[in-house]
Amino acid sequence: MTDSEFPLVQFMRDGFDPDAELARIRAEQPVFPMTIPGGQTVYLVTRWDDVRNVLGDHERFSNDFAGVIGLGSSQEDPGGLGFRDPPEHTRLRRFLTPEFTVRRLRRLEPRIEAMVEEHLDRMEAKGSPVDLMEEFALPLPSLVVSELLGVPYEDRADFVKISTNRFDFTAGPEASLQAVNDAMAYLTELVARERRNPGEGLLGQLLRDHGDELDDRTLASMADGLLTGGHDTSTSMLALGTLWLLENPEQAAKVREVDGYINDVVEELLRYMTVVQVAFPRFARDDLELHGQLIKKGELVLCSLAAANRDPNLGEDMDQVRPGRATVGSHLSFGHGIHRCLGAPLAQMEMRIAYRGLLRRFPGLHVAGEVPWRKLAIVYGVDKLPVAW
Repeated sequence: MTDSEFPLVQFMRDGFDPDAELARIRAEQPVFPMTIPGGQTVYLVTRWDDVRNVLGDHERFSNDFAGVIGLGSSQEDPGGLGFRDPPEHTRLRRFLTPEFTVRRLRRLEPRIEAMVEEHLDRMEAKGSPVDLMEEFALPLPSLVVSELLGVPYEDRADFVKISTNRFDFTAGPEASLQAVNDAMAYLTELVARERRNPGEGLLGQLLRDHGDELDDRTLASMADGLLTGGHDTSTSMLALGTLWLLENPEQAAKVREVDGYINDVVEELLRYMTVVQVAFPRFARDDLELHGQLIKKGELVLCSLAAANRDPNLGEDMDQVRPGRATVGSHLSFGHGIHRCLGAPLAQMEMRIAYRGLLRRFPGLHVAGEVPWRKLAIVYGVDKLPVAW
């Protein structure tokens, strides 16, 4: 196997499964050098223990993309917490962490249940068949983030539109960039409003508790990071998880009928799907060795979460869905270490409520047409999910 032989394999899938070449790389050369356009060498890390070590070691690996390539300090970087190192990362995460405890998030549970039911009502009123992406999987995460941030009710229809446009890559790069700018413009204006009159959402709470420590742009960037991390990922999980359940009706029946079973299903589907295929890029702070491979200072390391979550060293039959498996909780779908996804408990709650509500409302739900899979996607998913009942 040679350098640059598979420079895109980490983004490729065959249905639910990572490309077979990724498993071969994991077995034969788990820290795999690839040459990307421009001639730079990037190292693809694929085994669970190596990926976990890289993600958990902020002393040897940096997330400060802007600083490493010379665009400025991490404070100037608009990428949110995922592209920041301590101490700035530590400072900002300290503000957010109390708002993402399970106890705090439980206050959102009744609202998420209500939003799920409202969308199911609309689906039922519209009638069979529908595109589940358009009617359910795409708008629901935007509304959940709206509720979390405290977006006013009168703004939510526009916010959903802004949010979904941001992740619509079919219109080309200029439209995508414009959508990002629109989202930041709205969030900056919302923060200014919340500063004048703090509401009950996360933004209002942060301004009440830490308003003197956070300027409007920083807080808007943090909110944008929550939108980025919680929208496309949740949309993809809602669609892919539903598709798998519809293709496995005995599992769907168990979700409908057995209290608590949905918890095991969600955790296992998160591992199996691994919709975020690679983690935020890391850079070596100094020359180092990883699994026998020399990596020089400043070189880029990509961790394949999809490969790591299917690593046979993690457990048996990792290419199969086994709800309740002994390795539950060991997956890396939310990352690991100081950059582990803050919104993990919220995403898990959203999946549990949405899958069970959908399957109970439409026990005869089934796929009703061709499902177009994404190609070469960092966040894997489908573009449509036609269903009928």
